[in-house]
Amino acid sequence: MSIAKRVQQWATFARQWHIYDCTWQNPFESARLVKTHLMGLHKPIYHPMIFRRNLCTTQQPAIHHNSLSLIPIYSLQQRRNMGRLGKVDPSSYSQPELITTEHSAINWQVDFTNTKLRGSVLHKFNVLSNELDKILLDVRDIEVKNATLLAGGTEVPINYFISDPVADIGQKLTLELPAGTAKGSLSVRIDYETANNASALQWLSPAQTLGKQHPYMFSQCQSIHARSVIPCQDTPAVKFSYDAVVEHPSELTALMSAIIDKQEAGKTHFKQTVPVPAYLVAIAIGKLVSRPLGENSNVWAEEGIVDACAQEFSETSTMLKTASDLCGPYVWKQYDLLVMPPSFPYGGMENPCLTFVTPTLLAGDKSLADVVAHEIAHSWTGNLVTNKNFEHFWLNEGFTVFVESKIMGRLEGDKELDFRMLSNLIELQECLRSQLSDTPELTKLVVDLSNCGPDDAFSQVPYYKGSTFLRYLEDLFGGPSVFEPFLRDYLKKYAYKSIETNDFKEAIYDYFKDSAQKDKLSVVDWDLWLKGEGMPPIIPKFDETLANVIKDLSNLWSTQTVEQLANNPELKKPISVHQQIAFLGKLIESKDIVELNAQKIDLLESTYNLKQSKNAELRFRINRLIIRARLIDRLNDIIDFANSNYRMKFCRPIYRDLAAWPEAKPKAVENFLKVKDEMMAMCSSQVEKDLGLKSA
Repeated sequence: MSIAKRVQQWATFARQWHIYDCTWQNPFESARLVKTHLMGLHKPIYHPMIFRRNLCTTQQPAIHHNSLSLIPIYSLQQRRNMGRLGKVDPSSYSQPELITTEHSAINWQVDFTNTKLRGSVLHKFNVLSNELDKILLDVRDIEVKNATLLAGGTEVPINYFISDPVADIGQKLTLELPAGTAKGSLSVRIDYETANNASALQWLSPAQTLGKQHPYMFSQCQSIHARSVIPCQDTPAVKFSYDAVVEHPSELTALMSAIIDKQEAGKTHFKQTVPVPAYLVAIAIGKLVSRPLGENSNVWAEEGIVDACAQEFSETSTMLKTASDLCGPYVWKQYDLLVMPPSFPYGGMENPCLTFVTPTLLAGDKSLADVVAHEIAHSWTGNLVTNKNFEHFWLNEGFTVFVESKIMGRLEGDKELDFRMLSNLIELQECLRSQLSDTPELTKLVVDLSNCGPDDAFSQVPYYKGSTFLRYLEDLFGGPSVFEPFLRDYLKKYAYKSIETNDFKEAIYDYFKDSAQKDKLSVVDWDLWLKGEGMPPIIPKFDETLANVIKDLSNLWSTQTVEQLANNPELKKPISVHQQIAFLGKLIESKDIVELNAQKIDLLESTYNLKQSKNAELRFRINRLIIRARLIDRLNDIIDFANSNYRMKFCRPIYRDLAAWPEAKPKAVENFLKVKDEMMAMCSSQVEKDLGLKSA
């Protein structure tokens, strides 16, 4: 009998009799084999020859057996440097070059008491390589109960083990396959449960909801958090269809990034027939109601705000039609919005069939509803054509901002389009000055994520530098009448695919190589745009009519005293909400402001009615100016705003600013430690770094 077979027998015996912590001597030649097979049963292994000395005993004169701290072998494997986890995706252990997921069938029981999802996933794989000996999947703090190979109507248990943890990234799940596994279809079921603090899930008690009577749960899987709720190939290089059966409290409504197929009391069935990357699997469960927004479009929210949401987002169907005119047919059938609790960390998330949006968009005047245009644009740029990994994230977000601007330009005019793109550059400049000042390598359009997680690299760069590059190309090749047909051709060519930047470059060359614009191809400095650091190397010629108004206004407020400003007739001229937002942004970026004190802040607030405004973008910027003015008596107001929502666009800069203010930092830290459990993991982790509580 082989050593491997004998060890398997021992492992079965140990599992049956729960012999996991005894100090038995290794009965075989290879301790490695013992480790591997017991790890395959997902049990900790304690061995007398593999231990770590307990630090508290190091000063004692003698070390006895009972003063040794025995720890599981696999916990010794924590990696200090991430490195590239896979060939295709540096942030994923999975191997899409060898095997890909085609369809996943999810079964979940939702446990609000223990804040866990329990159940299984059945993956149908397509094996691309002969003699594949194992499947590698991504997990993060998931407890695997069992793994089974389904073949020919039979179920065969297979060995599995979890290893190679990387901080803030996850672990590798290895599923060992029978010898001689050939190319073709292969189905594996994994029974598991999530950790009670899974990074993709936010569990809210009834007290944390608007209605105060029922709990609420929602997910946020982008960029690499799907692995905390499903053992999967958590890389956008792999797209799969899915169906799901979710068991939940019968009084609550369950929604997913899919079409509802059937509803029973306490059980909802979903189908997503269009292949999606793992980060677009989404779920939300709460006491939710809906209102219609148009044909095949609804808005969902808690009862207390749903009517206000329907009013705020009443132009959704118009935006969707405009986007379809620009990009081609809408393939996802349904377009619903779900207005999230305040702890949702993003402005919006483009989950297919069900966009999640932050409640900070509820300004009362539809002035922030353009975020919906952004998420609608993602239906093509990101969901239909997807970046292969997050080093090429600009292919998702740069294209989406570009299309979003076009949607709003068609609805509000070309001057507004150009003004928004210029305003984006103001935000980009601030991002480079503050968030990315110590990491200039992350200001490139195509970044290197070999030793950096996608969450750490997340910034405005792929959004605004990327969209500026596309506007530059549009102008270079002859304007919208020439470039928009290329855009539709590009989206059609790569529909349902995951691509890299070179694929986009190839599409441009293929489209224009035989056209009147072919000479323009040699003008583009691809390396400068894609690999250059800092602001875009070329700023396109925008219509600056609306931007000049706020440029002059910013200069006025920066250079004049409160007394001079009080009687200045320029202050009485009306400006739009978006001009106010951009104006305050330019003030934040102004190096020297005369008399930035309590009196000037009061004048700003009274002139533009900022204290009464419901617009979160305005309130965010005035709070940053208050911090810059060092008005310690307003610190509680700033903290209240920080606690009103945990949208990272707002709370991260606020905490970064407070961290740089010595008198305010202790209060900021104290507050963060008090509320961090109300934040999603990707938010709290980044704020910890912003406050210097955790190394970057």
